[in-house]
Amino acid sequence: MTLLETYQSKIKSGELTADPAQAELVPVLDDLLAQLEEPAKKGFLGRFSGKTESLKGQYIWGGVGRGKSMLMDLFYEHVSEPRKRRVHFHAFMQEIHSALHEARKTDVTDPIEPVAQDVIRDARVLCFDEMQITDITDAMIVGRLFEKLFAAGVVVITTSNRPPDDLYKDGLNRDLFLPFIALIKEKLSIYELTSPTDHRQNRLSNEQVYFSPADAAAKEAISNIWNDLTNGQAHEHELLVKTRKVRLPLFHNGMARANFFDLCGNPLGPADYLAIGDAVRVLVLEDIPRLSRGNYNAAKRFVTLIDALYEARVRLICSAADIPERLYVEGDGSFEFARTASRLREMQSDSWTKIS
Repeated sequence: MTLLETYQSKIKSGELTADPAQAELVPVLDDLLAQLEEPAKKGFLGRFSGKTESLKGQYIWGGVGRGKSMLMDLFYEHVSEPRKRRVHFHAFMQEIHSALHEARKTDVTDPIEPVAQDVIRDARVLCFDEMQITDITDAMIVGRLFEKLFAAGVVVITTSNRPPDDLYKDGLNRDLFLPFIALIKEKLSIYELTSPTDHRQNRLSNEQVYFSPADAAAKEAISNIWNDLTNGQAHEHELLVKTRKVRLPLFHNGMARANFFDLCGNPLGPADYLAIGDAVRVLVLEDIPRLSRGNYNAAKRFVTLIDALYEARVRLICSAADIPERLYVEGDGSFEFARTASRLREMQSDSWTKIS
């Protein structure tokens, strides 16, 4: 069965909703699958150098919830090449850093060379989810690494929320990163998935998103929603805010999951919460306690966090000790909390979505 036939079958069964932008990309991915089935092509020089002519991969970008990861996963499932790998880009770069660290312990002149060869040996097809560059060390590595991967014929398919020209935007020494952007444009076909529909938000329609009390039943319900949204593919993620890093314990394709004390028990400020609001479309926040003078600083941070999420129109799924109006009933700040309680109520509605 071709990828197109599988896609159409899922629409017919109701598993997927028909989407013109997705339907336009599916035949392109089918064509790439057909090319992968052909014997590896080698030019005259390639027969002596071992270099393989690389097929042009895909760089699929667009707003969150448009189906980028879903289409890439369908593509991956149809790849018959045994040397294939699907990995989140952030996790891949962590592996590369670890491998480089080990390579530097040897006498190798260029540690990227053996690391790249290990990747090439294990994968002819690499599927990356959420390509983004926020770290200067990543920015300095990816260019040379991917140049070697492409030269060896590795086919790359990646998703991103940003167009190539916006990768590592405003980053330190970005001029040194620009050759990598040029390489991406040369080796990958750029496709913007311009669907007007956020399919992920539709999956939350008519779902309960505020659970109280924060008991075992709430934990199970939230975990079911989370697993449905992420397909179990979440990972730890760090946001770079100026020179500091803000940790999100679980993150996948614009969705994050954290405990109240992860985000409000640590010394985070407005800039951190604004960065979270900018980076995520859905936030799962668990175990919000009752607020009082006993946890006043955490309560203040919670109010600031909700304000940032509200302004960014982030979809909030949470568990709390009580309903919004009874979370903060005594102590300094309890009177002002009425606005936060009102916002928590408003953010529970089906119409509450982040503006694309």
